[in-house]
Amino acid sequence: MEENKKYSLAYSPCPNDTFIFKGIARNLIDLAGLAFDVVLEDVQTLNQDAAKGKHDITKLSFAALGNLLDDYALLRAGSALGEGCGPLIISLPGLNFGDTKKPVVAIPGTGTTAFYLFRFFLEAKFPGMDFTVKAMPFEQIMPAVLKKKADFGVIIHEGRFVYQNFNLEMKTDLGQWWEDTTGLPIPLGCIAIKRNLGKSFARTVEALIKISIDHAFSNPDMAYDYIEKHAQELDKTVISQHIKLYVNDFSKDPGPRGEAAIQTFLKKGIQAGIMTPSSLPLFAC
Repeated sequence: MEENKKYSLAYSPCPNDTFIFKGIARNLIDLAGLAFDVVLEDVQTLNQDAAKGKHDITKLSFAALGNLLDDYALLRAGSALGEGCGPLIISLPGLNFGDTKKPVVAIPGTGTTAFYLFRFFLEAKFPGMDFTVKAMPFEQIMPAVLKKKADFGVIIHEGRFVYQNFNLEMKTDLGQWWEDTTGLPIPLGCIAIKRNLGKSFARTVEALIKISIDHAFSNPDMAYDYIEKHAQELDKTVISQHIKLYVNDFSKDPGPRGEAAIQTFLKKGIQAGIMTPSSLPLFAC
């Protein structure tokens, strides 16, 4: 921990992240002498930035973490795991897998957990199926399907609450498929920290995030404007649903079931040849 240094803290503008971090971002809690440069970007951008070592503490897809474990380690606080909260595959009404020889699928980035889950699902249910992916920011996926620029879309975040409003159909709940297959919660996103910052610093940051989460639950209306300012879907009901779904007990500590889910996901990624094995410990401390 360096005196007078500002550490870069990066996370997404989604309500679950802004809810978790508003205590830190708005200085609503004691920051233990630390100062942060806060950056908000979509998760795919954060995944790409982490590959360049851009941020000290960053939100990542678990899919991206699986290829960055030599440089980043997992914090036990701030992760998004849960049940009934996974990505959905959607399409226009009446279209099904198999109707198109080589379907075009809009995804929120090739390094995202959503895409990896889609890969795992297709390999299990439709082995050998050929498909084309179009990576784009998650808020552009439903419009792409509506405009027939993609046959299917893998939607995340607020999309799971509003897709029906656009006359779109859910084809598969990838989170439910994962839960049925593994019996474990779905690991979506996490907070990682550079290994070279050391275990002591990691423990301090981890404790701050837990305090920020507790503060957010105790004071849900405090700095609510910070959440609204960055939300893609400004409807308060949708924001509330989003927070309730993605911020839970796993957010403070994954515990044994959460750890098992993470390890299972990483193992599947390695077996599929899309993640890199690492001999280093998964957790920072």
